[in-house]
Amino acid sequence: MSVYDFTVKTRKGADVPLSDYKGKVLLIVNTATACGFTPQYKELQEIYDAHQKDGLEILDFPCNQFGNQAPGTDDEIHTFCTGRFGITFPQFGKIEVNGPGADPLYKWLTDNTTFDGFDDNDMGRLLDEMFTKSDPNYQETSSIKWNFTKFLIDREGNIVARFEPTNSMDAVKEKVEAVL
Repeated sequence: MSVYDFTVKTRKGADVPLSDYKGKVLLIVNTATACGFTPQYKELQEIYDAHQKDGLEILDFPCNQFGNQAPGTDDEIHTFCTGRFGITFPQFGKIEVNGPGADPLYKWLTDNTTFDGFDDNDMGRLLDEMFTKSDPNYQETSSIKWNFTKFLIDREGNIVARFEPTNSMDAVKEKVEAVL
């Protein structure tokens, strides 16, 4: 199985087979517009601007499962992201990434990766403390922990890296460039 076996929905509800992206390097990210990590949109757009010509596509999936930080309709979210951050990469319909309503794409992504922990920085320590209070064993599951978790997919549709939201965007960019 590869990423190309999945179909996702556009903001307008149309089906998009991910096989449409065959031969591209993909960075798949669950996002939110009212999150402390929302400024990563700017860095994602910079990576996209630098490497779309090389075959990179960033696929943005808004998700409201973490602190209700993606309020609004798909169109409202898109208007915010294009207006505030100038994003030009594809933004799909809002989805769930965990639980019984999880989008099949995200079920596959989490089933085939592990959570390797948050980076040892202020946000990483804050998230670790927050999760440890509610579930001391949270690190043992591969579920999405927060907004702006990223998955890097190679040109053959295979997962090659998972980045937590606390990972440096420089590290994300370096790995994207290596896979390109």
